[in-house]
Amino acid sequence: MYLTERQAGISELLRQSEFLTVESLAQKFNVTTQTVRKDINALCDLGLARRRHGGVELFSTEGNLAYRSRQVLNRVAKMAIAAEVAKNIPNDSSISLGIGTTPEIVATALLKHSNLKVFTNSLTIAQIMSANSGFEINIPGGRIRNSDHDILGRSTEAFFSAYKTDFGIFGVAGVDEDGGLLDFYEEEVVVRNLIRVNCRQSFLVLDHHKFGRSAHVRGGNIQDNTRIFCDKTPPVEITRIVDSTDAKIIICNGEKIA
Repeated sequence: MYLTERQAGISELLRQSEFLTVESLAQKFNVTTQTVRKDINALCDLGLARRRHGGVELFSTEGNLAYRSRQVLNRVAKMAIAAEVAKNIPNDSSISLGIGTTPEIVATALLKHSNLKVFTNSLTIAQIMSANSGFEINIPGGRIRNSDHDILGRSTEAFFSAYKTDFGIFGVAGVDEDGGLLDFYEEEVVVRNLIRVNCRQSFLVLDHHKFGRSAHVRGGNIQDNTRIFCDKTPPVEITRIVDSTDAKIIICNGEKIA
């Protein structure tokens, strides 16, 4: 199951307001209150929200969303991004893939490629890509984060430092208005930066909800990447930052705007 665009919009509004009334949501999205209640039920079933009298509240207000919840958020947009990324990866390439639900969908989109050498600290991505018997898949050792199905720490940092790949593909928790890239954990930032500096072309993949989204650990800037793949045009201040560099923003329909 994945969320509709409206359901994803409600979920993002909840992260900003924590409580929303049924009537206000119906007015904002120009639908009936009955439709809104069905959307709320879907969000609650997925653990993204909790019903309250007259409306809905955010299920958890601290930190990042649960992994299972992130897997269904904005899935249609992520699939469009993944399809575009796949077009830019030739066969016989080496790729480093970071953690996150968008890189996971990219991994699925790459399954029809041939002879890829894959380096990842995501067990989910490793499992997805193992479906293609022609891929060579490499993962680091170390302790697994049970909630996120990945491996972080010194062994992972040494792992990504040991290779130079053709492409590095990774997501991010949020993008600040100055282009700063944000995540929730220091270890995630360290690994993301190692993937970026140890590849020939770095691909940042993110849906438009990440712009202006809060997270407290800074690491790198959006302009540091070779290409930025997004489902919609970023805010004007972000496109100006990217436009002053050699980086390119690619919208999921293939439009290059920087």
